[in-house]
Amino acid sequence: MAGNNKIIYGGQVLLDISADTVNPSVLLSGYTAHDKTGDAVTGSCTFDSDTTDATASTSDILAGETAYVNGIKLTGDMPNRGALSGVISNVNDSITANAGYYDGSGSIGIDATEKAKIIANNIKDGVQILGVIGTYTGEGVTAQAKTVDAYTTQQVVLPDTGYDYLSQVTVNAIAFSRELNAAGGYTVTIGTVAP
Repeated sequence: MAGNNKIIYGGQVLLDISADTVNPSVLLSGYTAHDKTGDAVTGSCTFDSDTTDATASTSDILAGETAYVNGIKLTGDMPNRGALSGVISNVNDSITANAGYYDGSGSIGIDATEKAKIIANNIKDGVQILGVIGTYTGEGVTAQAKTVDAYTTQQVVLPDTGYDYLSQVTVNAIAFSRELNAAGGYTVTIGTVAP
């Protein structure tokens, strides 16, 4: 039965819904109103948002989840990567995060063995590395000055036991001798054979 859709009192229009366009399909589900005939209608529309200006794409939506963009239902394909974790053990190491969703758990840090080395006494005094200011000034280091003979074969010169490094190495001049021999000439001896 049609309801009242236009009311005129004393020549003045008090209410006129005869040109209204509301109908159940555009009225949100569960809401009531009156259509252009004046009859009460209950909405059946399940849309609760205008998505025409939405900009998301499937790569912006977690895999398996759905959303509406421009009135179109999209199913996401963004991978769920869970926790991001990694360990830095070398100065040139880096951690690369692949595209996707990370749940906020996990951590990235310096390898425990390497971290234990980053202490003030291992860093030059006044130098800061990863927030640790160095205090090492060279105390406790013993240097050795050493003199060696030049041999005819290669030799490696190292500090003696009890010394940390060589502060100076003096190499004696190459040995040279010239002596008259039984044949009437000279025997020239150059260098010393290593013992």
